[in-house]
Amino acid sequence: MELFHFGIPALDKTLNLGATALILLLLGILMIRVILRLCDRMLGRSERLAPFRTYLRSTLRTVLYILLALAILGSLGVEITSFIALLSVAGLAVSLSLQNTLSNVAGGVMLLVSHPFTVGDYVSCDGIEGTVRAVDLAYTTFTTIDNKEIFVPNSQIVSAKITNYNTLGQRRVDLTYTASYNAPTEAVRAAILEAVAAFPQVLDEPAAPSVVISQYGASSISYLVRLWVPAADYWTVYYGMNETVRETFAAHGVEMTYDHLNVHMIKD
Repeated sequence: MELFHFGIPALDKTLNLGATALILLLLGILMIRVILRLCDRMLGRSERLAPFRTYLRSTLRTVLYILLALAILGSLGVEITSFIALLSVAGLAVSLSLQNTLSNVAGGVMLLVSHPFTVGDYVSCDGIEGTVRAVDLAYTTFTTIDNKEIFVPNSQIVSAKITNYNTLGQRRVDLTYTASYNAPTEAVRAAILEAVAAFPQVLDEPAAPSVVISQYGASSISYLVRLWVPAADYWTVYYGMNETVRETFAAHGVEMTYDHLNVHMIKD
């Protein structure tokens, strides 16, 4: 379709190509804006994609404008095959030089899809243990108990075993205490349960607190204590029980023994 016709073929062709390119440019910019708005809406609905929202939008915007530029060049009669080949070579060179970075980005996307943890979870991964503070495009940030910040590449995380201590909401505390063979079993059990009663965080579901004999040692009997608590209260109950049991044992007259050797001398 010719928009201009002055009877001069070269001039008519140039004007028509320019007009077509201008219309294509305006329509392309309008379509890109619409697509980016739709993208913003979709990304805004997903909390998982929040850390990557800026990067994804920028990447999409760049790709759309490159496609629009190629379409305009094609409408002007420019041979774009060489440009596409050049872009392919440049893309390959960039991907090779940024191999580790792209691997981390792919790992970040996998973390979003599989969703093994969220910000605030206490996680153990590849020898690193701490609270997840941020999940970014290339790195995940952990804060350790002693307040150190560790940045771990996402590619390292997705290839390692991940233990999430918070996702189920509850954790079981397993404790072992030793008592003398001379201490009655019921007295030991009563002393331990008295210590348990001092912690309102202890739950009755999925199982009530239990105290059982787990082992007969050389100089003491081992008692295994199992408690269910909210995940956030795990360490509070763990360390608190260790302190309180010592006091309740003393109140009930239960001897907390240690490894020792009794030697009996027999006279002939």
